[in-house]
Amino acid sequence: MTARLAEPLTTTLGKRAAGPLAKMGLETVDDLLRHYPRRYGDPGRMTDMDRLQLGEHVTVMARVASATVRPMRSRGGALLQATVTDGRHELSLTFFAKRAGALRPHEDKLRPGRSGLFTGVVSDYRGSRQLTHPDYVLVGVDADDDEEAMVEASRPIPIYPATASVPTWRIQRAVRTVLDPLTEDDVVDPVPDEVRARLGLPTRLDALRAVHVPDSAEHWQRGRRRLRFEEAFVLQAALAQRRARAASEEATARPPRAAGTGGLLADFDAALPFALTDGQRTVGDELAAELARPRPMQRLLQGEVGSGKTVVALRAMLQVVDAGGQAALLAPTEVLAAQHARTLRALLGPLAEGGMLGGAAHGTRVALLTGSLGAAARKEALLSAASGEAGIVVGTHALLGDKVQFADLGLVVVDEQHRFGVEQRDALRDKGRVAPHLLVMTATPIPRTVAMTVFGDLTTSTLTEIPAGRSGIASHVVPAANPRWMERVWEKVREEVDAGRRAYVVCPRIHPDDDVPGGGPKAPPELEEMPDLLDLTDGEPASDRAPLRAVLEVADMLRGTPRLDGVEIGVLHGQMPPGEKDAAMSRFASGEAPVLVSTTVVEVGVDVPEATVMVVLDADRFGISQLHQLRGRIGRGADPGLCLLVSTAQPGTPAAARVEALAATTDGFELATLDLELRSEGDVLGAAQSGRSSSLRLLRVVKDADLIAQARAEAAGVVEADPGLDGHPVLARAIAAQLDAEQEEYLERA
Repeated sequence: MTARLAEPLTTTLGKRAAGPLAKMGLETVDDLLRHYPRRYGDPGRMTDMDRLQLGEHVTVMARVASATVRPMRSRGGALLQATVTDGRHELSLTFFAKRAGALRPHEDKLRPGRSGLFTGVVSDYRGSRQLTHPDYVLVGVDADDDEEAMVEASRPIPIYPATASVPTWRIQRAVRTVLDPLTEDDVVDPVPDEVRARLGLPTRLDALRAVHVPDSAEHWQRGRRRLRFEEAFVLQAALAQRRARAASEEATARPPRAAGTGGLLADFDAALPFALTDGQRTVGDELAAELARPRPMQRLLQGEVGSGKTVVALRAMLQVVDAGGQAALLAPTEVLAAQHARTLRALLGPLAEGGMLGGAAHGTRVALLTGSLGAAARKEALLSAASGEAGIVVGTHALLGDKVQFADLGLVVVDEQHRFGVEQRDALRDKGRVAPHLLVMTATPIPRTVAMTVFGDLTTSTLTEIPAGRSGIASHVVPAANPRWMERVWEKVREEVDAGRRAYVVCPRIHPDDDVPGGGPKAPPELEEMPDLLDLTDGEPASDRAPLRAVLEVADMLRGTPRLDGVEIGVLHGQMPPGEKDAAMSRFASGEAPVLVSTTVVEVGVDVPEATVMVVLDADRFGISQLHQLRGRIGRGADPGLCLLVSTAQPGTPAAARVEALAATTDGFELATLDLELRSEGDVLGAAQSGRSSSLRLLRVVKDADLIAQARAEAAGVVEADPGLDGHPVLARAIAAQLDAEQEEYLERA
C-alpha cells in the first residue's frame, strides 16, 4: 500500500469529517476507497415505497410532490410537510422548527418535480408512513454549477452502506475528496501488467473511479468486475503459493503392502461385513496412490451425509500404519472424538487390540486424547502415541499440546475442517519428523466454487453414493402454532420408541434463561461455533420473536407429556462433563433412554443406527447446512428416517424458505448452493473473527464462478513462474496485507 492510501482520514478530511467515518471502521484513504457502493440509483427510477418497513433506516429515491410550511397551533413553532412519491405510493417528510423562516430553505429546495435521495427512519403518523427530519440530496441541485448539475443528474448515483449519522451522500463526497487527486502512482496494482493486458482489464485506479464515480451502469459494472477479479486473484495466488510450498516438501512414502503379504488393511477389507461403494473404492485408490508418493498428500474428502467417509479415511490410516507410520484424527468436539474412537474400534474389532489378549497378532491400538481425560488416562494415551503402540490417535485440540509426541506421524486426518483453522491444522502436521500426509474431511457438501476458493490448496475428492442397506429420510415442516400437529409429533416419537427405535429432539439452547445474539436467548457454545449459525432474528423486531426452546425445559416438558409416559428422556449438551456426555450417548444408543433432547453436539459424526426420528425445534433459526447435518443423524440403519422441522417462521420469510428447501430435497450439494445464495458472502468467506474486516468485499462465489476459475488459472501461472513472487512485490504485499495467517485461518472456516 502506498503512503497516500495509508494516509489517515483525519489528515485528508479533517477530524470533524473523519470522526463519524471512524465509527464505521473507515480510518484510512484505502479503507474509504474499499467501502464500495452497495447499489446504484437511477435518476429516472424511483424506489418502491410500498416495500418500506416501519422502524427501518432507509435511503429512497423519490420525486417531490408538494412541500408546505405552516404554523403549529398546539405547541407553537412551525412545521414543514412535504410529500414524495414513487409514482404510485407516497411518503411524508416532516421538519420542525421554532420559526417558519428556518424552514424556508427546505421549502425552496423541495420544489415539486425535483428528484432526490431521502434518508431516515420510517415511522407511522395517523396511518401514513413518514420520515422525520430526513437528510436528503436533490439530483441536479446540490452541485457547484449548472454544468456539473447536468452531469450529476445523468449519472448513476452510488448508494453506500451508511448510518443515521453518516448518510450515503456524505460518504460519496468524502470518497470524491480522496479519490479525485489520486494518480496511478498512488494506487499500485496487485494484478500484474501482463495479466491485465491479456484479459483487457482496467487499472485499479480506473476501476475505483468506475465504481465510485460511474458515467453509466456499464461503467460501474466493468469496474466492479475488475475489483472482483482482483479479490479472487489475490486469494488464488495465496492458495497457489500454499500448493507450491506443499509440493516442494518431502514426505515419507507410505505405499500399500503387496497383495498376499497380509497387513491391517487387507485383514480389515476381508472382515468388512458390507461391500464398499464404487465411489469409496475410487477415492480409496486415489488416496492410496498419493500416500505412496514422497510428497505430502493434500486432499479434501467431502461427501453426502452418510456416504461412508469414515471407512475411506480408516482405510487410508491403515495403509499408513502398515507402512510403519501413525495416523492422527483431529475432531472438533469431545463428543465427536469419543464417537470416532468408538466407531474405529468397532470397525477394527480384534485389529484394534494389538498386544492384548484376544487381539490380532499384528494389530494396533486406537488411543483417545481429549482435554478432560484424567491424569492416568492422559498419561497412558500420551505414552501410546509417543511409543508408536497406538497406530491411530484420535483427539480434540488436546492433540496440539506441546507434550503430545508421535513415534512416526505419517497421516493427519482433520474432521470438519471448518471448525479449525490453518494454524491448528499445521500445528499437528509439525509433529511429524517430515511433513505428514493430510486428509481433510467435511460432511458439509461444498459447491465447486467454494471448494475452489476456500480449500484451493487441496485436491478434492467427493463421495455421492449412499452405502447399500440404508433407507431414505422423509422431511416435513411442522407449524409450531398448530397444537394438533405438535401432538402428532410426540405421537410419532412414541410409535418409533415402541418399535424399538430412537428419537433425537434438538433445541438451539441449553437453559431457558440463556440469551441469544441481538438481545434474545443466547445459543450454547457448541452452536455459537457453527459457521452457518445465522442471525437468529431474521430481521424480526425482538418483541415479535417467540423465545427459543431450551434443552432442559423441553426435557421436563416431554417427561410430563402423557404420550411419552414411561419413556426415559435423556439430555445432552456442551456444558455437561465428558463422562456425563458419554453416559448419555451410551444410554441413548442402548435404548435405555430412547429419546435424547440435545443441542447441536449431535450434528456431525454421531452414529446410532436405531435412530429414526429427528425433531428440530425452532428449525427456522438454523442454517440449511446445519439442518442437513442434523437430519443426517437418522436413517443410518435399515429403517427409514423421519425429520420433523418445527418452525415458527411466517410464510414468505427467508427463515421459512430455509426449512421448506430442506424438506423439499435431501441433495446436500443442491442445498449447499441454495444456502450460499440465501446467505451473505461474508458468512461463507470468513467473518471478521479477528476484529479485522475480511479482504473479500465484492466476490460472490456462486455468481462469480467463471471469474474465480479464470483468476485461479492466471494466479497459478504467475506463481508457477515466480513461486516467491520476487518479481511481483505488489502482489506479495497484497497477499501479506489481505490474507495474513490469521485471515487465512478464518477463510478456512467457511
